[in-house]
Amino acid sequence: MVTVTICCRHCISKDLIQNGHASNGKQKYYCKSCKRRSRENPAPNGHTEERREEIIRSYQERSSLRGLTRTFGVARNIVSDWLKKRQ
Repeated sequence: MVTVTICCRHCISKDLIQNGHASNGKQKYYCKSCKRRSRENPAPNGHTEERREEIIRSYQERSSLRGLTRTFGVARNIVSDWLKKRQ
């Protein structure tokens, strides 16, 4: 039988307890050492870098933020944040 030991991503402690499930079904954990919560195998970001570039290029080709929201399904404030970070 294979035993998998899970460590805290923040403090590398093995003093974790299970703390329910996330909405996507992943197990959530609570670290007793640093008192932080984390998920099992968290995803890095919601959108890939290629997808971000595609959305920003569409905006630069005179698409409106509301049009991008309808077309790509991305919130306006997210696109605004990406544009501010590029400048």
